[in-house]
Amino acid sequence: MTTIHWLGAGLSSIPGIRRIASKKNKLTVWNRTLSKAQQSINHISYENLKAKKFDYEKIKQEIKANDIIVSQLPANMHLEIAKICLDKNCHFISSSYLSDEIKELNKEVNEKKLIFLNEVGLDPGIDHFFSHLLVKELKSLKFKDISVSYRSYCGGIPSIPNDLKYKFSWSPVGVIKALNNISKFIENYEERSVVPFKNINSYMIKNEIFEAYPNRNSLPYINEYNFDKKWRIKDFVRGTLRLKGWGNAWKNIFQMLENSSNNLEELITKKSDELIINNKYKEDDEDRVVLSVELDAIKDNKKVWSKSFHLDEKGSGENTAMAKLVSLTLSAGIDLIIENNLQTGVQGAPSNKIAIEYFFKVLSDHLIKINYK
Repeated sequence: MTTIHWLGAGLSSIPGIRRIASKKNKLTVWNRTLSKAQQSINHISYENLKAKKFDYEKIKQEIKANDIIVSQLPANMHLEIAKICLDKNCHFISSSYLSDEIKELNKEVNEKKLIFLNEVGLDPGIDHFFSHLLVKELKSLKFKDISVSYRSYCGGIPSIPNDLKYKFSWSPVGVIKALNNISKFIENYEERSVVPFKNINSYMIKNEIFEAYPNRNSLPYINEYNFDKKWRIKDFVRGTLRLKGWGNAWKNIFQMLENSSNNLEELITKKSDELIINNKYKEDDEDRVVLSVELDAIKDNKKVWSKSFHLDEKGSGENTAMAKLVSLTLSAGIDLIIENNLQTGVQGAPSNKIAIEYFFKVLSDHLIKINYK
């Protein structure tokens, strides 16, 4: 019988762990703090359900061929876990971005008929599903001589705005550093490279004004989403949403990044310690996730087709919006591996409509509403 080994029982894992456990799968939850692993499965008890303290050597000893290893660990630990999976002939799944290092394992993964599934969370994850469906629909219409504009924005934000227009579930260091990384995208037919905090724009979703900025390198996803080679790309951006007023509330942080010095790391750490004091999610605080993916087709300077997917989810406690959207999606990916409904190899989020509909069903079963128009 296949055992699912879920590594990491942090805030973004619990709803998914509880779902997998409720299906009576053979499941072991591993976490550095044993009590958190135990808490994640305290709603149910059966013989093949276990909680254990995270230990690389013990994990290596216990996993067997065809087991499924779920890595909800920090991104820099995924490669080591993936290599253990290769060595032990196990499947690997993560909600994180697919790294070049894991891509390089593809030949061996295929030879061993294993599945290494990545990018099945929220962003990346649900945003990919929305994008694949919109692109397939537009391609099916067989428009000739069109330009397209694609925009995908996602943000985890406080349900009730605070002065900072943002709250943290963990150390702010990563959020601050990400603002200083170059982002690449297409705007008005031209490729652009910018520092995110210098490219904040207003963005309206369902009559609500947000602030948005580009995130990471959007350009590889043009091929990932199978854009028609004949389409002229007017705009293509994957980015981050924030509450209106966020840019003004963070202006001192932007100044710190812009006036970077040799001790920038020290300044970021100090600022992080300051921010977390008054801007951390408390146990019962309600969070909110907004995700919007839009695709437009333009011909002769007129919009001839426009469709979008959108979700706006709230939650609190162990069922925060972020936790539900990330870990329930991840748990649906585990189902597809168990049911042998995915091809072997290293891969990102599925583009197959049947697989995507299964993810949507799992989300719908947990009262998460996806809007399409």
